[in-house]
Amino acid sequence: MAGLSSRTSVAEAPRSSGRGVVISDDWPGYSLDLFTYPQHYCGDLDYVLIPHGIIVDRIERLAKDIMQDIGYNDIMVLCVLKGGYKFCADLVEHIKNLSRNSERFISMKVDFVRVKSYQNDQSMEDTRIIGGDDFSELAGKVCIHLKG
Repeated sequence: MAGLSSRTSVAEAPRSSGRGVVISDDWPGYSLDLFTYPQHYCGDLDYVLIPHGIIVDRIERLAKDIMQDIGYNDIMVLCVLKGGYKFCADLVEHIKNLSRNSERFISMKVDFVRVKSYQNDQSMEDTRIIGGDDFSELAGKVCIHLKG
């Protein structure tokens, strides 16, 4: 079992479930010996649950799935800040790369909003959307809503 420590066996590793990866609650993760990480994290980490390379690969696969699902429709991406920014940027970049190499270029517009559902550590009854352009332009378009 190259690349797996004695702590991790093939039976315990994440498995595919349709279009996603399922990680069971009792899975112990990957041994730290398999990875490099910043020295200032020494003593603070016990294991790696999902390696960066797997995350990057899954985002690329998600981009391919989106391209396959939407066909040649243009895309409107609505990213909820702040948590969704990095994931959104990575996904949009993969979609752009796939679009450049496809039969037809897919036009994509990205807009950012913030959602306010708390005030002074208390959950508010009404959720407010802050920012964003005119949401009426979303009507009839393929819209991908991303939040972290």
